Amino acid sequence: MTFPVGPIRTLIVDDEWMVRSMLRTILEAAPDITVTGEASDGVEAVNLARTLRPDIVLMDIRMPRGDGLTATERIARLDSPPCVVVLTTFDLDEYVHTALRNGAVGFLLKDASADDMLAAVRSAARGDAVISPRITRRLLRRFAEPTPDRHSDAEQRLAVLTDKEREVLVAVGGGLSNTEIAATLYISEATAKTHVSRILAKLDLTNRVQAAILAHQAGLLD
Repeated sequence: MTFPVGPIRTLIVDDEWMVRSMLRTILEAAPDITVTGEASDGVEAVNLARTLRPDIVLMDIRMPRGDGLTATERIARLDSPPCVVVLTTFDLDEYVHTALRNGAVGFLLKDASADDMLAAVRSAARGDAVISPRITRRLLRRFAEPTPDRHSDAEQRLAVLTDKEREVLVAVGGGLSNTEIAATLYISEATAKTHVSRILAKLDLTNRVQAAILAHQAGLLD
């Protein structure tokens, strides 16, 4: 992944203009973030992602013309695709897991504070965690309930990891950022990033949330 140099270029996608306006106001108040465009549906989002080449896309799920799930999958197939952060109410959306499987790097609650929204954009731009430990636990409880079959399959997949990579995976499953992983495991942040990249590659996963779900299914977070 190529990390942005200069302001983080962000595309806002939501069918409600008030939500787009609110997000733009919050994001453009930060000196390191710029809004490159707005889209009101998934079709427009894919077109703008292709032409504007943003670093981050804030993607609503429910939209009348071209839903966010399909748009996320199409954007993930672009050359050098931007990171997609799903905008969700969470308690109402049943599609978060599908969005993550389609290539989203995480999700942002629509009622999140301005600071949390800025932190999510910056984290995504760094290739880091986009979700807090509290939200991670809620996500895992809802979408990754362990079963005997899932547990066995997950354990087999994790057999390719080294002991240190398993430690890092547990930290990822707890919602820790690379900086926090480095401090917790007494390694450098660069080493933490390397471990996370290797874990995703070895397990054929797209993002950290998928890794957290797999760790939960294997019982590593119990």
